[in-house]
Amino acid sequence: MLTPMAAGDTRDRLPQLLDLARLIAREPDTARLVERILVTAKEATGADGGSVYLVEDDRCSLSFALILNDTLGLHLGGASGVPIGVPAPALYDSDGSPNHRSVVTHCALARESVRIDDAYSAAGFDFAGARAFDQAHGYRSRSFLAVPMIDHSGEVNGVLQLVNARSRDGAVGVFTAEDQAFVEALTSLAAIALDKQGLIERLEALFESLVRLINDAIDEKSPYTGGHCRRVPELAMMLAEAAHRTDSGPLAGYHMSEAERRELWLAALLHDCGKITTPVHVVDKATKLSGIFDRMALIEARFDLAARDAYIARLEAVAAGEDEAAAESRYRAEIATLDADRRFLREANRGSERMRDEDVARVRSIAAREIRGAGGESRPLLSEDEVTNLTIRYGTLNVAERAIINRHVSTTIRMLESLPWPRQLARVPEYAGGHHERVDGTGYPRGLKREQMSLPARMIAIADVFEALTAEDRHYKRAKTVAESLAILGQMKLSGHVDPDLFDVFVRERVWIDYARKFLEPAQIDEVDLHRIPGYPVT
Repeated sequence: MLTPMAAGDTRDRLPQLLDLARLIAREPDTARLVERILVTAKEATGADGGSVYLVEDDRCSLSFALILNDTLGLHLGGASGVPIGVPAPALYDSDGSPNHRSVVTHCALARESVRIDDAYSAAGFDFAGARAFDQAHGYRSRSFLAVPMIDHSGEVNGVLQLVNARSRDGAVGVFTAEDQAFVEALTSLAAIALDKQGLIERLEALFESLVRLINDAIDEKSPYTGGHCRRVPELAMMLAEAAHRTDSGPLAGYHMSEAERRELWLAALLHDCGKITTPVHVVDKATKLSGIFDRMALIEARFDLAARDAYIARLEAVAAGEDEAAAESRYRAEIATLDADRRFLREANRGSERMRDEDVARVRSIAAREIRGAGGESRPLLSEDEVTNLTIRYGTLNVAERAIINRHVSTTIRMLESLPWPRQLARVPEYAGGHHERVDGTGYPRGLKREQMSLPARMIAIADVFEALTAEDRHYKRAKTVAESLAILGQMKLSGHVDPDLFDVFVRERVWIDYARKFLEPAQIDEVDLHRIPGYPVT
């Protein structure tokens, strides 16, 4: 507790400076830091009131940060949360000339302290604002002490002003040279602390902006996953807040600090940063035959060649003496088969439905058909690589391409682990790198089991799945409704894919509806019957 001191008190003020040094070293909040500085100055000098002005980033204007006054019971700005609502004096006039009329602006511009014994009789400064304040509040502003807050680089980052020094009996007196010397020492310490805090805040803002820049680049890279890196963090934080507030089940005692929230938020923002290295033609593979271009066009051309071969075969058969009607009938049947096979391959190429065994067999049968090249040589209608891609069971990615996509998680971990994370963010790589792990240990890239994964990593995993199920921008599937997605997520719980306790919180705390209202189309928000969600224990 800081000990109050009357103005002019000659007792050693070093303990108060040391107290403040210890306090500001531990205070991360700028508003509270400013308040602590002013309170210390006010108590040490016996001032009745005071205010703090901060220099804006444009270096051309001031802003009120805090006003305190014991007699009037004022506590505006700072940690109070009460807006001040009074404009600070301008550092420069409209013509660009410096404003030295105000004590505060002169203090900031001239980088010197100003001590006034009686404002009403002082010459050289305009105290019209103080007089108007006094008239409005029934107050008498007499003595002033204004001190610039100059940081280690010589920049003025604010002004601390004290009003009405009081003696031990409460009478208003004047600020002494000793008061001025103490407050100057105090503001030097405070200015460095404020500069440090501002630097931390600017660096944090810069870092988060860079993270968002990476995410925007990833989302812009592919029109088919645009917004994924933005939506997953939102959903992960919704689930985290739900776990934080739940009062039943295994997670009833779970709580998150603000530092832990920030750590999870950054991890969720960065969970797919490894995709920045994934080739565009793999990320954007809209059909099974897509690469640099969609090779279905080549197959279409080969079907045209097959139709040409059939027509030539008809002419050759008639020329050899075959009945023309029979040759025509066989030709038309051949063309019908080619048209049907062409339509089938077009549909198979889309990858929107899971391929059945009979469909796979049909692709291989079509591939075996031979066509004649320009030199008359025979060649299969489909290459082996085309067969491999067209027989992909689900989606559009073959095994090699799936491995490339999956590699983004390992890349994410490697990229994030290479960064010098501060202690409070040290778990970001682990949280971000666990979103494709499964609680039964069959996920990737590390095959971690539930007990080896942190709870935040499991939160991001659920957010990643639910976002993917409901996303409208996936080329290989339609966006599922909320009820459909919850049913699939419930099956994933039963099969050991997602964390069962977090799934229960996700459903019970209605995280899904909060997310749906913010991000999904109205048509996707259907009726949800909790009794029909697999794995959810309805009581």
